[in-house]
Amino acid sequence: MEFFNLHTHKWTNQPNVLELVNQYPQEFDATIPYYSIGIHPWFIVEERLEADLAIIESKLQEANCLAVGECGLDKRIDIPMELQQMVFEKHLLLAQQYQKPVVIHCVAAFQELIAIKKKMNITVPMLIHGFSKNAQVAKQLLDNGFYISFGKYLLLNKELETVFKSVPDNRFFLETDTVEEGIEAVYELAAKYKGISVKEIQKLVSSNFNTVFNQINR
Repeated sequence: MEFFNLHTHKWTNQPNVLELVNQYPQEFDATIPYYSIGIHPWFIVEERLEADLAIIESKLQEANCLAVGECGLDKRIDIPMELQQMVFEKHLLLAQQYQKPVVIHCVAAFQELIAIKKKMNITVPMLIHGFSKNAQVAKQLLDNGFYISFGKYLLLNKELETVFKSVPDNRFFLETDTVEEGIEAVYELAAKYKGISVKEIQKLVSSNFNTVFNQINR
């Protein structure tokens, strides 16, 4: 593995890239080699919640399911926060049961997220995907044991350079999410911001992958 892509919605089948492809219970694609599975807060359907969670639990028992998610909290949508929180907590219970990391979607709900982690005493790694906030929010998350993943917004927002540089080498991941650019472009920019080579960034991400995924999944 030369490149690890923490979160993408499209499998590109490149031999040098390990892609953690986001899957939904109702649209599961068995041809994808490695994936995470969860209910995105945007797509919570109460009527099929139990069926979706049953599919997720079944897939979590497969070796090529590396993580739970994406799942999480989003204050900018119409789905009630109480329902979102209940669904998210069910994901966290499954993650604890099957010892899988959690890929998290969080919009304007970081304090709630931290509170849930503390309340439930979650011990599996929790990874914030697509981070786009300031250094203060990043520090709060890091202080509470979260990992932070950068991708789309790192490419689009020059102001994230300072935030990215403030994250310790052993606490970050890189991703593409829905952008057309390849993961290589994200690694190149990350290397430029850290003032090191792409090879060194690869080593850092590989080490973080081994810590978060190999240790917990193998």
